[in-house]
Amino acid sequence: MMEPIIEALHLRKAFGNLVAVDDVSFEVFPGECFGILGPNGAGKTSTIRMLYGFSPITDGSLKIFGLHISQNMRTSKARIGVCQQDNSLDPDLTVLQNLEIFGSYFNIPRKAGHERALSLLRFMALDHRKDTKAIELSGGMMRRLVLARALINHPDLLILDEPTTGLDPQSRHQVWEKLEELRAEGLTILLTTHYMEEASRLCDRLLIMDQGRILVQGKPPDLIRQYIGRGIIEVRAPVPALRMYLKSQDLHYEDVGHRLIIYLNDDDNLYHEISNKYCKEGCVMRMATLEDVFLKLTGRELRE
Repeated sequence: MMEPIIEALHLRKAFGNLVAVDDVSFEVFPGECFGILGPNGAGKTSTIRMLYGFSPITDGSLKIFGLHISQNMRTSKARIGVCQQDNSLDPDLTVLQNLEIFGSYFNIPRKAGHERALSLLRFMALDHRKDTKAIELSGGMMRRLVLARALINHPDLLILDEPTTGLDPQSRHQVWEKLEELRAEGLTILLTTHYMEEASRLCDRLLIMDQGRILVQGKPPDLIRQYIGRGIIEVRAPVPALRMYLKSQDLHYEDVGHRLIIYLNDDDNLYHEISNKYCKEGCVMRMATLEDVFLKLTGRELRE
């Protein structure tokens, strides 16, 4: 079995009396895309900041490339590319200059850095804007530039903290396509995201955490089957008789007041039974998704 790129054991991160990460353990293997999901304040960013050495570990063990990061931070960081939530580009520099100067931080020779920067701009479809000031780019272009910058040192591990937050659907899909290409080339990727579609599309495995602790981890399809089932029946404006029927049949469902979310396994007749007898406003049957798992485990209340 391959040695893991990341081996986190019982990680803990505390800020005074606040415990942001509490006994978190996981492994990430070469060539896979691993996701960390959770609501606001779950501890996602605190976890990955420990991974690339930005924030020291309070307790636990963390190995990157088989090395304890606390003792080999410089060696490990040289092999990691990081795309943070904030763009943090230099607005006074051109697109090309942002990459070239960042490359110099890794002691990449000027000529090699220039060629690498041009290659990455072509890969990100930004070569036509190489002489444009970074501040003049659209939001989607800025995120692609930040991603290109994270790749300037030929990393063996790419860490992405909510890489597509705030992007329009077209820009988001462009970033996804580039990440899929990188994964196909064998690059190991770890990402945090709020987008369940993003996690389902990109992640080979993932974990969902809340209040600093891991709730579940595994492959997206396996988690969907385990915690939701094959499908969902959604009923708007449910009548009291439907609630009584569900309780009498001992069926699994969520009651959010104006809507019922009924978990469907292998009983195809259930939908016809409910739609024919209990649905004045109509009901919808759909495939279960990772978002259903996320909401079931972390709740539906708004997190600020």
